[in-house]
Amino acid sequence: MENQNIAVGLDIGTTKIVAMIGRYNEYNKVEILGIGKSKSLGVHRGVVNNITQTIQSVQQAVQEAEDVSGIKIQDVVVGIAGQHIRSLQHSDYITRNNSEEVIDAADIDALCNQVHKLVMLPGEEIIHVLPQEYKVDGQSEIKEPIGMYGGRVEANFHVVVGQVASIRNIGRCVKSAGLNLDRITLEPLASANAVLSQEEKEAGVALIDIGGGTTDLAIFKDGIIRHTAVIPFGGNIITEDIKEGCSIIEKQAELLKIKFGSAWPGENKDNEIVSIPGLRGREPKEITLKNLSKIIHARVVEIVEQVYLEIKNYGHEEQKKKLIAGIVLTGGGSQLKHLKQLVEYITGMDTRIGYPNEHLAGDSDAETTSPLYATAVGLVMNSLEHGLYNSQLEPEEEIIAKEEEVFTETINEIPETDIEARPKKPQAPKRSIFDRWADKFKDFLDNAE
Repeated sequence: MENQNIAVGLDIGTTKIVAMIGRYNEYNKVEILGIGKSKSLGVHRGVVNNITQTIQSVQQAVQEAEDVSGIKIQDVVVGIAGQHIRSLQHSDYITRNNSEEVIDAADIDALCNQVHKLVMLPGEEIIHVLPQEYKVDGQSEIKEPIGMYGGRVEANFHVVVGQVASIRNIGRCVKSAGLNLDRITLEPLASANAVLSQEEKEAGVALIDIGGGTTDLAIFKDGIIRHTAVIPFGGNIITEDIKEGCSIIEKQAELLKIKFGSAWPGENKDNEIVSIPGLRGREPKEITLKNLSKIIHARVVEIVEQVYLEIKNYGHEEQKKKLIAGIVLTGGGSQLKHLKQLVEYITGMDTRIGYPNEHLAGDSDAETTSPLYATAVGLVMNSLEHGLYNSQLEPEEEIIAKEEEVFTETINEIPETDIEARPKKPQAPKRSIFDRWADKFKDFLDNAE
C-alpha cells in the first residue's frame, strides 16, 4: 500500500495507548486504515512516570497498527494532557513598517512568534498559541485580517502551557520507540476536532473528555477556542473507589464498573445482587448494584462539579458567553450508564454523547466510531490538516533500481574513447534480493559457529 498522504496519530493515555493510521478519501472524509492499541503501563494521570514501560507499550500499539494496515509508521502526531497543563489569555500587537501593503500570513506568524517569546514560570513551556480575535488599527472583532490594510495588528490569544519535563519525557518515549515526533497537540483540542460540528462551535459548546487518568475540557464560542482545562481525575479513580469500597481486586472492579455500573443510584433495586468469585478458593463476594452505583455516583458528581466550576469560571452564565449547544461528553468514561442524565441534572445544560463520526468515512466500523477513540481520530485529523504525513518508505527493489539508474547515467557521461580503451570486465549475473539475503544469513550462521 502507498504511504502517500497518510497520517498517524498516537494517543498516549493513562489506561491505553492507541496508534491510528488514516488518510482523506475522495469525499474529503477521514478513512481509518489501521488501529493498534496496548495497555498503558508507564503513564499516571496523563504524565509519563515510567519511560521503559511506556516505550514498550508505544512499540506494541505501533506494531499492531502496522500489521493491520501493512504500512510502516515513521512520523506521528502525539496528544498531551495531564494535571501540569494550564491555559491563559494574552493580548499582543505588532506595528507594521508599511501600512500601504496588505496584511499577509508573514505578519500573523510574526505576531504569534512574539507570543511564543513570553516569559513563563520556571520549568514551563508554551505548547499552543491560538489566536482568537484580531484588531486592525482599532477596528475590533476581526476573525481573518489577512488581505486587509493596516499599520497596527492586535490579537487576543489563548495560550496553552505545560511542564517542560513532561513534554520532553513524551518526546523521549516516542523517539526511543523508533518514531519521529512531528507535533504535540493538546488532547482536548484533538477530541473537539473529532466530535464537534462547526455549528456547535459557533453556538457555544463545552466538550468534556473523560479519560482514564484525566478529564479534559475545551470550551468553544463563535467558532473560537475560549477555554481549556485538565482535571486530574478520570475513570481510574472510580475503579479505585469500587476496589476499596467493595474489597475486591482492580480487575474485578473495572469489570463491575463496565458491566453493571451506573451513575444514578435510584436506578437499581435493593435485591439486585452480583456475585464475584473469591480469591484462591475463598467464598464468593456478593455486592448489591445499589451500593455499587452509590460509590460510582459519589465520585462522578465530584468530577462533574469540578468541570462545571471551570465552565462557570469561563463565565457561561453571561448572555454573551452562553453555551447554546450545551455539553458534549466523550472519551471512555462517557460510556458509563446514565452519565448523560446526571450531567444534565447537575449543570442544567443540554448534554449529548460525542462519537468521532463527524468527519469519518461512512463505512467506518463501530469500533473506530466509539468515544474511546475520539482523541486518536482527532490527532489523525490534526496531522492531515497540517500536512504532517508519514514519510514515504521505499521498498528495497526501488532503491536497487535507483542505484542501477545512477550507475547507467555515470557510464553514459564517460567519453566513448575512454570506454573502448578500458578492458571489459566479465559481468556477474544479476542476483535477486533473496539470493543476497541468503548469503548474509549464511555468513551469519558461519560466524555463529
